[in-house]
Amino acid sequence: MITGRKELFSVLFAILGAHILLNFAFDDKDIFWYMFSGSALVLISVAVLNGRVQDELPALKFLLYGVVSGIVLYACFFVGYHIIDLIQPSMTKDVTKLYKNYAPQNIWQYIALILFVIPGEEIFWRGFVFAKLRTQYSVWYCMIASSALYASVHIYSDMWVLVFAAFVAGLFWSFLYYWKKSMPLLIVSHLVFDILLFWVYPLQ
Repeated sequence: MITGRKELFSVLFAILGAHILLNFAFDDKDIFWYMFSGSALVLISVAVLNGRVQDELPALKFLLYGVVSGIVLYACFFVGYHIIDLIQPSMTKDVTKLYKNYAPQNIWQYIALILFVIPGEEIFWRGFVFAKLRTQYSVWYCMIASSALYASVHIYSDMWVLVFAAFVAGLFWSFLYYWKKSMPLLIVSHLVFDILLFWVYPLQ
């Protein structure tokens, strides 16, 4: 019981730190990518020092599952966006604003996204937060709770569309991690999703 409480407190303390870091990152869009990249490095360090990520798939399989799952998630967002645009076009204006304020705009930001941000988010939120909660609670509770916590740090963007998108993506990647137990798979999936979302076929 004492060990369980210590684990829970370590997760809560780490999440509080993530909130502080992301609050600073979203506070000024001119320095967003500097703070966002630095925050990812801090979160990776916290996760690595306090846990161990799983990697139970050979390279060919995690690459295959990663690419396919990233495309599937993007397709879901693509269809959802266009359905909303047909039903309530005003709701998609936040997506345009989101791209303008926070999407990577140059090569160093894409490099930071690939090397620091994507691995940092997956290692911290799925490899650390989800995994630690999983030692105490049921898998479905942990998927929902860890995804809600992941979404919660996006409130500082003042865009509920980003909060909702983070929750949905968090559920998807938490399920993948529970199912396949492979952190490299999640990183590839997240990478494919972001490349499609920001570079190949943006939703705007």
